[in-house]
Amino acid sequence: MPSTLPVACRASLRRRDKGFSLVELVVTVAIAAILAAIAIPSFRSMINSSRLTSHANELVASLQLARSEAIKRNARVSVCGSANGATCGGGWAKNWLTVVEADGSVLRVNAVKAPVVVSSGVDRVTFRADGLSSTAVNSSIIVCIPTGSPADNQRVVTLASAARVSSSRADGGGACP
Repeated sequence: MPSTLPVACRASLRRRDKGFSLVELVVTVAIAAILAAIAIPSFRSMINSSRLTSHANELVASLQLARSEAIKRNARVSVCGSANGATCGGGWAKNWLTVVEADGSVLRVNAVKAPVVVSSGVDRVTFRADGLSSTAVNSSIIVCIPTGSPADNQRVVTLASAARVSSSRADGGGACP
């Protein structure tokens, strides 16, 4: 049985059938919003963990640089906290420096980027010309973000022996020392 609609109307109806209805679009957007709400906290945890690991690795690299420079220069080289980024002193909260002790020249400056917090019970870690540290064994520097996401919100960089540097994760309970 032939259609009673004119040819122009039938063509118009076929073109409309190719799009999405408003209901389909709203359902799709709602599902996308639910998935995003589930994924964002995990993504934030991953970003914080990456920040912590990055700062801890930079600190380990600075300590290894200080040791190798002490051997190469046959002089004492230190890694210390700095408030102004030019001289040692003022704690680890803003910067840490790799400094040649003999002339005070700065080899490297590392800035602490918020929300990361760096703290330590020692003012500086010094390596002698033989590559061994004169700083107390098991001295540690803590890199932390004050958050519960991730649960292990601290990285502890430890001078485990007179020359060995290690980094480990720690659960600070969401707080920083």
